[in-house]
Amino acid sequence: MATVAGLHAELVRYNLVAWTAGNVSGRIPGEDLFVIKPSGVSYDELSAANMVVCDLDGDLVQGAHAPSSDTAAHAYVYRNMPDVGGVVHTHSTYATAWAARGEAIPCVLTAMADEFGGEIPLGPFALIGDDSIGRGIVETLKGHRSKAVLMRNHGVFSIGKDPRAAVKAAVMCEDVARTVHVARQLGEPLPIPQDDIDRLYDRYQNVYGQRSPR
Repeated sequence: MATVAGLHAELVRYNLVAWTAGNVSGRIPGEDLFVIKPSGVSYDELSAANMVVCDLDGDLVQGAHAPSSDTAAHAYVYRNMPDVGGVVHTHSTYATAWAARGEAIPCVLTAMADEFGGEIPLGPFALIGDDSIGRGIVETLKGHRSKAVLMRNHGVFSIGKDPRAAVKAAVMCEDVARTVHVARQLGEPLPIPQDDIDRLYDRYQNVYGQRSPR
């Protein structure tokens, strides 16, 4: 619970949220449960003590607060994507602007190829309140290398092997959304050939950074 609570500070740090909007959740390893932000609670007031635990149907299991209004979407992702250990939702400015235009972010940056393996796709419009948003997330991301999706007219959902990885994907999504937007003000960005995208993605995922000795 402390990890999920603490990661919300990263959303504030990278200017991905305003007021009480947005949320981070994390699957509890070995159990059909996940931790998520309580609804409407200020980021300054978040702590391990006021996080809530839900089952994979989105029902409250532990906690004194109502869970996030996005809980049904998170629960649907966890039920249908068993390798996902963390989910993040933001309305970050530039990425959400692409969602408002109903447009995927094209892969025109090596950083996008590295992190997302191609474009950041556009998901369908869906109303909050049931698992419609979750269905849209899963249908869009299944079979796609991207760890983020732009839900049309709504905002960003990102996934990861754990909550920290999902937060990283949300941060990187906003970063590339801003850069590609600026590039389009100057002209048409140049696409990266698919073969090069594949090479960049493989290198970043399998070679880049520190690796544990075998």
